[in-house]
Amino acid sequence: MKFWTLVKRNTKIYFKDKGVFFTSLITPLILLLLFITFLKNVYIDTIKMQLPQDIQLSSSIFNGFAGGWLISSILATSCITVAFCANMIMVQDKVYGSYKDLIMTPVKNSVLNLSYYVSTFFVTAIVCYIAFFVGLIYLSFVGFYVSFIDILLSMVDISLLVMFGTAISSLVCMFLKSQGAISAVSSLVSSMYGFICGAYIPLSQFGEGIKNILMFFPGIYGTGLIRTHLMNGVFKELDKQGVGQSVISNLKKSFDVNLNFFGHNVSVLTMYLVVIITILILVSIFVLLSYFSKKSKVQNRLKIK
Repeated sequence: MKFWTLVKRNTKIYFKDKGVFFTSLITPLILLLLFITFLKNVYIDTIKMQLPQDIQLSSSIFNGFAGGWLISSILATSCITVAFCANMIMVQDKVYGSYKDLIMTPVKNSVLNLSYYVSTFFVTAIVCYIAFFVGLIYLSFVGFYVSFIDILLSMVDISLLVMFGTAISSLVCMFLKSQGAISAVSSLVSSMYGFICGAYIPLSQFGEGIKNILMFFPGIYGTGLIRTHLMNGVFKELDKQGVGQSVISNLKKSFDVNLNFFGHNVSVLTMYLVVIITILILVSIFVLLSYFSKKSKVQNRLKIK
């Protein structure tokens, strides 16, 4: 009962700050607009260069392909960057002294920290699902090839990535004690994560050494899952239009739909296992740190002060 009261309290504080919520919500939508405005034609030209000259395809297929890739990229980054914005509540409580007040109550330290995790998950999921459905609306206008099953699987992928992002941000925010620190970390994550997870630039564009290093990062596999399901329908349509399997295979490799780990193709099941195991490890570390962060130490510091 105390746990859900704290979750409700944290969630309300976040939504009460209209500026932070609006910024979290508008950022993925701005990214979508920027991608459509500046990068869509670049990706379409890249697709056309890999197609046989005798193949004529409708513009909706090209738009559906580029749109699916762009939306999957935005969602892959937003699930992590929005989580850092949502986790500001934990840091704010430390800055304003609310954390000390809460820790002096009968609520366990682990329960308090877990409430931050769950409320961050809820907030991040809401923002990312809104961005996802806006993306689907965009695809319905330019080229919609996403099946109902793929939509459901994409929602599962988003939930897993939100859990992944929430776990990372929660671990980091446990050690941050100022607004400046969380702002700096959020800016760093926002600028770097898109490159690390292969969202902004396909891994095929990197050198072999850098690509192999990045393949050890779990976020790559989360991005691959969303891409696989959002772009599955358009690849089926390319097959129906007579585009050869070799061309389709090259497109999947070029746009990171098929991931390759040191010469071995990574299956969808393997991607799920990597993401889930990573989440379990990160959440376990977070729970252990919360549990062993003795409440008495905080109380002793307060007495000294």
